[in-house]
Amino acid sequence: MKTEPLWDRYRRYLCLCPEIDLQLDISRIDFDDAYLQRMSEPMTRAYRAMADLESGVIANPDEQRMVGHYWLRDPQRAPDPTITAAITQTLDRIKQFADDVHHAKIAPPNAERFTDLLVIGIGGSALGPQFVADALGDPQTDRMAVHFFDNTDPDGMDRLLRALGDRLAATLIVVISKSGGTPETRNGMMTAQHAFIEAGLDFAQHAVAITGEGSKLDRVAESEGWLMRLPMWDWVGGRTSETGPVGLLPAALQGIDIAALLEGARDCDDVTRQADTPNNPAALMALMWYAATDGRGAKDMVVLPYKDRLLLFSRYLQQLIMESLGKADDLDGKRVEQGIAVYGNKGSTDQHAYVQQLREGVNNFFVTFVHVLEEGGQPVEVEPDITAGDYLRGFYLGTRQALSENGRQSMTLTVDRTDERTIGVLIALFERAVGYYASLIHINAYHQPGVEAGKKAAADVLDLQRRLVDHLVRSGHAQTAEQLAAALDAESQIETVHHLLEALAANGRLNWQAGDGPWDARYSAV
Repeated sequence: MKTEPLWDRYRRYLCLCPEIDLQLDISRIDFDDAYLQRMSEPMTRAYRAMADLESGVIANPDEQRMVGHYWLRDPQRAPDPTITAAITQTLDRIKQFADDVHHAKIAPPNAERFTDLLVIGIGGSALGPQFVADALGDPQTDRMAVHFFDNTDPDGMDRLLRALGDRLAATLIVVISKSGGTPETRNGMMTAQHAFIEAGLDFAQHAVAITGEGSKLDRVAESEGWLMRLPMWDWVGGRTSETGPVGLLPAALQGIDIAALLEGARDCDDVTRQADTPNNPAALMALMWYAATDGRGAKDMVVLPYKDRLLLFSRYLQQLIMESLGKADDLDGKRVEQGIAVYGNKGSTDQHAYVQQLREGVNNFFVTFVHVLEEGGQPVEVEPDITAGDYLRGFYLGTRQALSENGRQSMTLTVDRTDERTIGVLIALFERAVGYYASLIHINAYHQPGVEAGKKAAADVLDLQRRLVDHLVRSGHAQTAEQLAAALDAESQIETVHHLLEALAANGRLNWQAGDGPWDARYSAV
């Protein structure tokens, strides 16, 4: 860290953004006074690339797509009037549908009104809506109680369905999948459909689809007469879809002021669009990421919000940052293996968890603190003239100082409060920072080939499982994993064969006979 007094450095580099009630303090990131000037040319290129992106050029070259999540909160910026109209009309439909549900103009056949909302999605179709629901929700004032299927874990889904119990008859289902064939989402939908059938309820009269036009899900929803279908456009990626139908419909149904959320995102876009780096918090964040990680992900980002309402912020940022920046090749096809690992929970919980390692262990990280000025809640004095909120602030300031004293880098985002507008600001701020940083390291932030590779690998595993079961049914006798792998010409996958057989037997789908060890067990069809 520079020997310049921290107070002087703080005053020199503090980025004040009164238009969005936000401050960014970068003084505790280790960069010299010439750094911003040295990076002016790369940032000029980043600004130009961002301007091109917003104007509608192909910004995702691998998939030959425009990137338009910024248009979602400012439709007039879209490059085509048909896109502007589509965004505006969809937003009107979302507001009207939510209002009709709240006033029971749209109601379930077997209940007076919809009281609960079950969102079925995964990745960007769940993490953003979950973050917003938790950050802005209040059980005392929410118009609907919100729940999520965000995994293909049958136990987790069954636990939630048991908790809903008789309220299933008053539950609205929102199924979100751009392709309409995402396995986790499809599995969640089918699990919910099964529960509705068992309860004697008509699933279609409870269901809404958010999906790509003409997708399999879109066709099913149309043919079965679901309550509504909303679009997912190919120019909006899942991880940047929170200010589109994916995020806005669940939020509106919960009773969240989506107009204020969009306003915050739009205002933040205005501030972070300007090519004035010292006054552009997204540009400064991207440059600090570059400085802290040597421009190659050499250190992790620890997100520490000192606010319970921001508990899920780090999970949301994990996908936004890691799926966007974690790329093997750059735009020229050169192998670079880029990315920034993100983790975090909340303060002051982390005082009693991993802050010990942050302070004294391996120095392989930098911290992004999020500090909220307004405490909220009741100002109960826990000591004379000291409230619980004073303690929270003390832990934040003390941790920040303790890390700095030991050469651990950090930056701090300060916001006034956690309301709809602020959450919109934070979402837009990090979306833009990711875009700028991607330009600095010359990668495509808007595709996810690793995710697609994982999906293909999972599909291959399931195909192998089908072949195993089919072979055991046809053979009629017990065999070991090695014998089965050889019979299916799958010797290179013998460990996968073993694990599949173990799981199938544990769930009563195969018979099992013990051997000398797990690897010698014999399996047969039930």
